[in-house]
Amino acid sequence: MIKKCLSLKQPYAELIVSGKKTIELRTWNTKFRGKFLVHASKKINEEACNRLKIDQAKLVTGAIIGNANIYDVIFYGSKNSLVKDKDKHFAGSNYDKPRYGFLVNQAKRFDIAIPISGKLGFFNVELNDFRLDRKYQSTSR
Repeated sequence: MIKKCLSLKQPYAELIVSGKKTIELRTWNTKFRGKFLVHASKKINEEACNRLKIDQAKLVTGAIIGNANIYDVIFYGSKNSLVKDKDKHFAGSNYDKPRYGFLVNQAKRFDIAIPISGKLGFFNVELNDFRLDRKYQSTSR
């Protein structure tokens, strides 16, 4: 089974799968709607961890850590609109560029992370390669 996957820097991947981050900001738009795998990239955004008081040592990197659903996309054409939703996207203070907000819900964390290299943008993952069974099922933590 092939699934779409999106790589995010930590702590943003963790915030998505925990259900706290409900808007993923990107400089590009997508027509994709539906379930996708959440990949935590190898890079950690240290500034975001410090600002959000998240312990970097507890973050999984270089792996698929859960899944979520994109149900819509909004365009942020102004700084004011981005600032208004900051408690949903958790971005820092760089609000100068126009951005797209992928609206995310139904987020779930996997019991066990699936180590895999990430890529830019959406990329396909062949789940059969990981012999998915109950250990990779979603939890609702």
